[in-house]
Amino acid sequence: MFLPYFIASNIDSKQNLGFIGFVAKVSGIGVGLGCASLILLLSVMNGFEHELKTSLLAKLPHGEFIQVDDKGISVSRQFTLKHQNDNRIKDVLQINKTLGLIQHSTAVKSTQIIGVDAHYYNSKHRDAYDFDRLKAGNNVVLGTSLMKELEIKMGDSIQLLIPQTSSSSNFRLPKSRWFTVIDTIDIGTQLNDAIAIVHKPVLTDILRLAPDASSHLEFVFADPFQAQTIVKEYGYEFEQPVYLSSWFRTHGHLYYDIELVRTVIYIVLLLLICIACFNVISSLVMSVKEQSKSIAILKTMGATNHLITRVFVLKGLRSTATGAVFGCIIGVLLSVYLTEIIAFFESVTGIVVLESGVYFTAGIPSKLVWWNVALAFLLSVFVGWLATLYPAKKAAGLPPVDHLH
Repeated sequence: MFLPYFIASNIDSKQNLGFIGFVAKVSGIGVGLGCASLILLLSVMNGFEHELKTSLLAKLPHGEFIQVDDKGISVSRQFTLKHQNDNRIKDVLQINKTLGLIQHSTAVKSTQIIGVDAHYYNSKHRDAYDFDRLKAGNNVVLGTSLMKELEIKMGDSIQLLIPQTSSSSNFRLPKSRWFTVIDTIDIGTQLNDAIAIVHKPVLTDILRLAPDASSHLEFVFADPFQAQTIVKEYGYEFEQPVYLSSWFRTHGHLYYDIELVRTVIYIVLLLLICIACFNVISSLVMSVKEQSKSIAILKTMGATNHLITRVFVLKGLRSTATGAVFGCIIGVLLSVYLTEIIAFFESVTGIVVLESGVYFTAGIPSKLVWWNVALAFLLSVFVGWLATLYPAKKAAGLPPVDHLH
């Protein structure tokens, strides 16, 4: 059982200082670099997916029902009981939303106006602003970027203009209401550029909805990636006509971009490992050529073709597995300390790797998943094993009579 391993080790010890040993070491280094790169980049993709789920999707609606007519959406007791007993749904929030214009001095900008109640505030905006002050009157909370763009200060009065729809072709003047700016909110996304938050009853009055009706229902799911399926399931059974929406429609491109990059990383780095394994083939072919006389002697002593094959397979796997082990160690260390490494790089060079506000995270995140490490190691070893088969078969097929001289 240990004879093939003993012979392979003996061959390695003789060749380590020669050119063949150098080629074998280079092949191991190449496999290790490919393995480390695969672990690191997959950890970055996992980090972006984790940030998408915990940061961006914690503030965006996972799914929505949107009113079709001006009467709003009324929630029945049957619907409430159904979603409360559904483990896939954590909460359903009633909220008013509309598009309008915000005017301050001579500056005008389109914005999304949101009317929130205490339930919504506790679920999505807890401690982001003072809700007691918001509901005290015609007060508004604005996104930080919006305030900066329009040069609005705390305590300033702004005018919100909300368009009125009409079934006829007659033009109707927009509804106008003055508000006092009492606070700002930083959502950490592009919503900061155009968001105004008011108390829900105020917007209910402006939109002329019934007191128990809302323009939107927002779903909070236990798994946001099931949003499309659950929204359709509940939407088709809802008592009144509504428009259906989910975060996949508004921000799904971010998720699809992550999945696309992850797939490309698998392909490219697997090819990189394959290229590194060509050096394994080269070193084994040279080793077979150099050890041809030893192979012939072994065969005359009774060594079978299977034994010779196992010797050179083990010889190639030693180089590949050693490189993969060190590659996994390096990849794990880089993944764990990536944030600190990037912070040090930024402090030394002054270069910001990822601008906050441009993407949904202020830095490059990393989340190490151990099955990715196992996958990278097994892929490297498997590709290395495939690379050993041809030289090992050639070694086993050497005729002893041609090399005993």
